[in-house]
Amino acid sequence: MTITAALLLAATAPRPPGPEIAIAFDDLPVHQPLPAGETPLAVADRILAALKAARVPAVHGFVNGAATAGDPATEKVLAAWRAAGYPLGNHGWSHARLDSLDDAAVATEIERNEPLLERWGMKPGRRWFRFPYLAEGGTPARRAAIRRLLAARGYHIAAVTMSFGDYRWNAPYARCLARGDKAAIDTLEHSFLAVADAAIIRSRSMAKSLYGRDIPYVLLMHAGASDAHMLPRLLALYAARNVRFVPLDRAERDPAYASDVDPRLPARAASLEGRMTGQGLAPPVHDDPGEGIEKLCL
Repeated sequence: MTITAALLLAATAPRPPGPEIAIAFDDLPVHQPLPAGETPLAVADRILAALKAARVPAVHGFVNGAATAGDPATEKVLAAWRAAGYPLGNHGWSHARLDSLDDAAVATEIERNEPLLERWGMKPGRRWFRFPYLAEGGTPARRAAIRRLLAARGYHIAAVTMSFGDYRWNAPYARCLARGDKAAIDTLEHSFLAVADAAIIRSRSMAKSLYGRDIPYVLLMHAGASDAHMLPRLLALYAARNVRFVPLDRAERDPAYASDVDPRLPARAASLEGRMTGQGLAPPVHDDPGEGIEKLCL
């Protein structure tokens, strides 16, 4: 069924219960590049408006505080996120790859973000940390050391089980807007939805191979201008697929996430693909409807 047909049928056809998805946004207060004349706050406002219109609950925004140090005005994004009733989490101070740092530098990346987050309501207790680049450690020993640091600070790890590389659309979207290339923008829009739709099917297939069931999925997105532009249509697509939106903490209470979320437990493969490979299972073929978008409007 095409995406258009699914959207048309959504309002009329009885549907079985769909999967649960928790959405979380990385790289607050801003994911670069932005189109000319765009502001981080305007992007965030559009994202928040779309989430509220679709009644998506408790969407975590994961913060890199260095951006607010470089441009204090961007802290308004965090204020808007909290005013919408949504929580914030720690994404590292400067979005550095933690597996490339020693223990002292990792601790600095984690802890330097905390005063900013506490100012906007993040309290000790069930804190959430999202690894920049989802890079948890290049070796088992390095990964275990980083997890010990997170455990000592009272963090849970925000695992990801659904992603479609949404960040890839932001740079070409900014370029194509500047050029006024409507045909290229149409290509970006259609490919964004096609890749997102394929990601639902792929994650569900892997979960059913691993667990014999759907799990509550955690979708990774980024606070970019293309995401803001496409989010209303993306959420409509999810509605057509009968997705039920849930908070991150509810999704990751599922037993499937236990050792991913709790840094005190032994680590395992951090992705569904990695777990399948580790069990001798072949992940589904990954066709990419977004292939080539990075070259648009160069």
